Amino acid sequence: MTEAQTRPRAVVEQLDAAAYTIPTDAPESDGTLSWDSTTLVLVRAHGGGCTGIGYTYAGPAATRVVGTLAEVVRGGDALAPTAAWAAMQHAVRNLGRPGLVAEAISAVDIALWDLHSRLLARPLCTVLGAVHDATPIYGSGGFTSYDDTQLTEQLAGWVDAGIPRVKIKIGRRPDRDAHRVAVARRAVGDDVELFVDANGAYTRKQALGWAHRLAAHDVRWLEEPVSSDDLDGLHLLREHGPGGMDIAAGEYGYDLPYFQHMLDARAVDCLQADVTRCGGFSALLRVAALCDARSIDLSLHCAPQVSAHAGTAVWHLRHLEYFHDHVRIERIAFDGVLEPEPGGVLRPDDTRAGTGLQVKDDDLEKYRVA
Repeated sequence: MTEAQTRPRAVVEQLDAAAYTIPTDAPESDGTLSWDSTTLVLVRAHGGGCTGIGYTYAGPAATRVVGTLAEVVRGGDALAPTAAWAAMQHAVRNLGRPGLVAEAISAVDIALWDLHSRLLARPLCTVLGAVHDATPIYGSGGFTSYDDTQLTEQLAGWVDAGIPRVKIKIGRRPDRDAHRVAVARRAVGDDVELFVDANGAYTRKQALGWAHRLAAHDVRWLEEPVSSDDLDGLHLLREHGPGGMDIAAGEYGYDLPYFQHMLDARAVDCLQADVTRCGGFSALLRVAALCDARSIDLSLHCAPQVSAHAGTAVWHLRHLEYFHDHVRIERIAFDGVLEPEPGGVLRPDDTRAGTGLQVKDDDLEKYRVA
């Protein structure tokens, strides 16, 4: 018998979606935004006696888009998630693909790949085509709303957990940025890589000045020093910033042309992409191929429990953002979460099918908003 004759036959029978708004554990802000809650949009794909889990971080209205997408994928081959992804891309032409629609597609695509893997009784990382056995991570948070004590405790906690890379937010109050970076460096010591993220808070000339000041603290990564839409500004920073400091952006990419434009503009030293925004695993692997063609690294943005699997399949992988809010939410939402290992990696469990996650419905229900 051929593999096609022996593989399980199943169709996508149903999609379910729900949204949960979970308060932060303290007020949070970065260079351009403040927030006190985060919404998880959870999608479940059913077929062949199995259920796949996918999610994104988006507004509750994404659940309505998932309802539209359900009509597109229902009845399709549960072992062909990429075909469903292509069908969804065509179906949303008049909805406006970037933003909320792309986030909904991402959650559905992740759920369909998880379903595919569970039907095959194989771990998702293997089905995606792993080239690494683990995904390096960096601790991320360091919000501008934190005082020095909160900042120090969070950063030191990541270092104590064996994570050798950490990132803080800057840009909300430039008069305090130098102080906060100095506090961060003292908290982690000289042997830990220190990253900063301005979330587009600076002008081009401000950012260029700050890049040279940050170099004095051995900052290795400057993320979104200007708006990620300002490709010329990012290119300026990349060309004229200090040696040893990478310029990074890309987390707000919702489709392949966005990443193509950023790479063509030579705007970044390391591209970023978010699997829960860019179109799911089907799209992320295409973004990774764009990086492979240029020998440029890709860094994955947040959603660590699904991004850890994606990272194993990215050839030119740099690392994954182990973001405080998402780490906390995913521990609330799921059993089977991956925890950091010494050296700062997340290692998918090759004994579990799919992502290995199970939804903790009882714990989530009190946060449900849609």
